[in-house]
Amino acid sequence: MSAANGKRMWRAAKGGAPGSIMLMGEHAVLRGQPALVCAINRRLSAEVRPRGDAKVLLHSSLGDHETTLEELAGNDSFRFAMGAIRACREELGGGFEMEIRSGMSHQMGLGSSAAVTVAALAALRCAAGEDAPDAGRLLEDGLRIVRKVQGGVGSGADVAASAFGGCARYFAGTQETVKLPISPALTLLYSGYKTPTAEVIALVEERRGREGERALYDGLDALIGATVQRGFEAAAEGDLEGLGRAMDMNQGLMDAMGVNDARLSELVYALREDPGIVGSKISGSGLGDCAVGLGRAMRRDFGAVMLDLEVDPVGATAEALE
Repeated sequence: MSAANGKRMWRAAKGGAPGSIMLMGEHAVLRGQPALVCAINRRLSAEVRPRGDAKVLLHSSLGDHETTLEELAGNDSFRFAMGAIRACREELGGGFEMEIRSGMSHQMGLGSSAAVTVAALAALRCAAGEDAPDAGRLLEDGLRIVRKVQGGVGSGADVAASAFGGCARYFAGTQETVKLPISPALTLLYSGYKTPTAEVIALVEERRGREGERALYDGLDALIGATVQRGFEAAAEGDLEGLGRAMDMNQGLMDAMGVNDARLSELVYALREDPGIVGSKISGSGLGDCAVGLGRAMRRDFGAVMLDLEVDPVGATAEALE
């Protein structure tokens, strides 16, 4: 243990957080409707080792970055981790090295930005003496960091999943997160391309602004919220077939919103035809990225990158290493 000011605890620590996928409620969650989000069994860790100087060294599969406590210079590859470090600046007891290890594909996203933010926050606060991660605080601080890095965009559903774990209903406005008592199998298919979330959101907003169409889009938001609530109620009762039907309805509404395309439709319907799947839809903002099926697909040859996933009931973790 060391302390730069002679008072603060400063120790080696490790934080961890799961990745996530959106199950239902994309886009409408930005306008007050609920979403269902799932933490997945692909986790990310951040290990902090104190140094005897003021240097801050970051390492990951994306490269390395060196700065100082005084400067905390940015680096695009570490923008979310650096956001977490800046948020904890007053709690830090000295310089340190941070090693980030990920079990997620950067190509498919899987909530990796939220996961690294939450894992880094958990590790730094444990290094500074916090005994156990506070999921609510991690969500609040993590959402602020993610939105700042992303130019104000983001519902925070992925941050909630990384902080709390499990499958949960989430409201962006209040950050209310209610975990469900289910951990279903999930099948994820990657379309092979993705449109940045901010661009898809801007496209939807442009369409909402057309003369005479705002009321129609408001209606779509309300219907998406209703399908999410129905899915939540079904899941709370352990009715996965009911949840799957709600997902199918939600998919039709996303199509009406204009964020579906031919390739995503092909993957969604291929999943829906599989006897192991009880519901399927786009996962994420749309116009690329992934389709998700509720259940374990029996088919193995969808002609797309495929991931068999489980819901991870465990959210953020932290432990002192010495």
